[in-house]
Amino acid sequence: MATADLADPDRPLRQEAPAAEHPEILLEQGFNDDNLYGVRAAVAAHAATLATERAVDTIVLIAHELASNAVRHGGGAGRLRLWVADGALHCEVSDDGAGLENPAGAGHSRPAPSLPGGRGLWIARQLSELHVVTSPAGTTITATLPL
Repeated sequence: MATADLADPDRPLRQEAPAAEHPEILLEQGFNDDNLYGVRAAVAAHAATLATERAVDTIVLIAHELASNAVRHGGGAGRLRLWVADGALHCEVSDDGAGLENPAGAGHSRPAPSLPGGRGLWIARQLSELHVVTSPAGTTITATLPL
């Protein structure tokens, strides 16, 4: 699949519906480097309808870090989905990149302050529960934040 397809709003999602029986889908949006600001703004607007200001700030930061990683390491584009289920806010970011080399270890250790990057997954793991699915066909990361 071409990288540009991820930013297509009509592109089918990689995974089936969220795990809960009746999730409330808040947002589904493709993105690339040109519209990361729009993704942050959309996540903030949708999350603000049901979460505290602190939870909104947290999910926006998580969404930004995961989306930025998808652009930088996952082929230049991705797809974000935001939903509410089981008393939690879920943010899923998918890309068509080559996958993570070490998904079990990704983001568990804080990078050295002298490194210019490498903090996205670490930040997301500090602020939420992460579920990572990765293969040579791409990566899907779901962050779960209790409401």
